[in-house]
Amino acid sequence: MIKVRFAASPTGHLTLASARMALANFLFARRFGGRFLLRIDDADREHYKSGFAEAIALDLRWLGIDCDEAIHQSERLALYADAAERLKQVGRLYPCFESDEELRSKRDQRLKRGQPPVYDRAMLRLTPAQRASAEAGGKRPYWRFLLSDRVVEWHDMVLGHSEVKLPAVSDPVVIRADGMPLNTFTSVADDIDAGITHMIRTDDLVTRTAIQLDIFAALGVDPRPLGVAHLPMFADTGAERPSKRLERLTLRSLRNDGIEAACLAAYLARPGMQDEPPPPMSELMEGFNFAQFGTGFDATHLLALNRRALRHLPFAAVSDRLPSGATETFWLAVRRNLDRLTEARGWWDVVAGTIVPPVIEGEREFLHLALDRLPPEPWSTAVWTTWTDAVKQATGRQGDTLALPLRLALTGEADGPELYDLLPLIGRVRAANRLQIAAS
Repeated sequence: MIKVRFAASPTGHLTLASARMALANFLFARRFGGRFLLRIDDADREHYKSGFAEAIALDLRWLGIDCDEAIHQSERLALYADAAERLKQVGRLYPCFESDEELRSKRDQRLKRGQPPVYDRAMLRLTPAQRASAEAGGKRPYWRFLLSDRVVEWHDMVLGHSEVKLPAVSDPVVIRADGMPLNTFTSVADDIDAGITHMIRTDDLVTRTAIQLDIFAALGVDPRPLGVAHLPMFADTGAERPSKRLERLTLRSLRNDGIEAACLAAYLARPGMQDEPPPPMSELMEGFNFAQFGTGFDATHLLALNRRALRHLPFAAVSDRLPSGATETFWLAVRRNLDRLTEARGWWDVVAGTIVPPVIEGEREFLHLALDRLPPEPWSTAVWTTWTDAVKQATGRQGDTLALPLRLALTGEADGPELYDLLPLIGRVRAANRLQIAAS
């Protein structure tokens, strides 16, 4: 059975770029009847922040991603210790004592000589006496993984034939001096233990993939059956210049801004689609393929899609997220004019709250005349037509010269939902008061 995993670090809220990779893994697994595992990378308690693991799981559920399993690296330290010991036994982990300053000096010297800045493996020549002396002096070793002297090759489901020459790569540090195992290593131990069949990640991790395939082999697991896919990095295609905004954009902020989960999932999985409304998650699963999956973010495009999604949502789907007291009649009146659900708050203030319209210069006489012809209640959706016909006959105005001053006075906005829907909700008392203010 296909089994994939998504790794999340509980140091902050889930970013959009990370959610995109979670969605790619989830849809791929579901497309082929597989399982989706959530891995919380919380082994390093120094950087762990309480509450974010739960927040990440909540964000994934909001997006429509159901986890079949969840593991926490903080609960698996014994697994990593055992794997590290096995690597030491076969000579693939070696202790190092160089400081950061010494490593920088070595790197700078190699660059000056025109050599690639690859670690020189000097610590492999360390004698037992030298190690004992270093430890006696208070130094604690960190551990590097000894890479194979070979070219790692694989067929990538996105990139096609891929290869990395390991001799051109520095042996990675996999265990810190304080004994903390690092992700490049722990991820492999977890994948082996969990039976992960496919690694789906971004293409900036190609070299790390080669390193991890070498660790798989060193731990006695043939990496060749493992499926690998490297999707292009997420980019802000709507920005005029490179932007770091995506690094800070979170699912939490998008949800709070009124973006619909189904809309966001569809936007990421099928960025070019024009469906109205966006297809449900089940349809995204059935039609998933890597070639269609989104590679860029354009806020304008997302908002346009969200707008199309909102105009089809029934009241029952949004009632618990609307302002207190909002009715189905109100929702049907405003839903076609919202980019984000949060904008409904402003229109609820228009129909049920207190707003102060602008004073409309040069329209005092017109607005007083309109006020005089405001029909008595009760009002239906026909009141707008009845009222404006009367004002039109009295003034000769029509089109925008008639409607725009009335709209500004009644709503404070130059455009928005149809006034034949809004006016009965506003009511005569509010309408009359606003006309007086705008005419003063």
